[in-house]
Amino acid sequence: MTIDYQALKNRKFEPIEQSYDVKDTMLYALGVCCGDDPTDRRDLRFVYEEELQALPTMATVLCAPGFWLNQADTGVNWKQVLHGEQFLTVHRPLAPSGRLIGRQWIEEIVDKGEGRGALIYVRRELSDADTEELVCTVGLSSFARADGGFGGPERSAKPFHKLPERASDLVCDLPTWNHSSLLYRLNGDFNPIHADPAAAASAGFDRPILHGLCTYGVAGHALVRSLCDNDATRLREMNVRFSAPVLPGETIRTEIWREGDGTAGFRSIALERDTVILNNGLVRFV
Repeated sequence: MTIDYQALKNRKFEPIEQSYDVKDTMLYALGVCCGDDPTDRRDLRFVYEEELQALPTMATVLCAPGFWLNQADTGVNWKQVLHGEQFLTVHRPLAPSGRLIGRQWIEEIVDKGEGRGALIYVRRELSDADTEELVCTVGLSSFARADGGFGGPERSAKPFHKLPERASDLVCDLPTWNHSSLLYRLNGDFNPIHADPAAAASAGFDRPILHGLCTYGVAGHALVRSLCDNDATRLREMNVRFSAPVLPGETIRTEIWREGDGTAGFRSIALERDTVILNNGLVRFV
């Protein structure tokens, strides 16, 4: 099984149209652990129908084609694939309900060399199905650990955002719940390692782990709360690198560095293990 650079780079994805409503928006917010404190009104705008807002990170689960890297014609050893990075640009705030069309393509494939793996960069544009107005651009990199050395053209990985070497300016601690992965999977990611202890054990984990995009959503919630006065419509960009999995029930601490007008760096830590789980984060906001 070997990656054919040109065939994979030119892989065609059919456009995906998806309608979503306020229940989907609230389910996503609950999946990333909003509404933990029933006396705290700050999260009501994400989980309650009055003046409802959609968290911008919900774009990552909309019009998604599923885990296509496990298809034989990709040439990828899918069991050795990790989620490397996540990118999001918000061109227009997500409405609490709507109908979108997602168009996806492979942006680039980076051959890191024999024994060093490959990076597969994917991009998806979400547009309003009625007006064709671009709403969000979602990107990610997959680290195919077993697929380096396939002879792809010389390419460089995207640079990581470097965080300041000083204490963070803001800290936001948010909980996850023991059942968080069971709830989050209802957004469409049914990988059994997030639900079945046996499947998790076969992948080398003591228990089911949290979805990476759930961790990303919790961090996004922390950024909206800390930098945007809890107004989700103000977040414009959120890019980050995944560095370690999260266990459901752990507290996620997001450390934030102000870097200029409307720009900040961030990372997230699993507090109970003092382990960095998201790193080299960059956020832009109004």
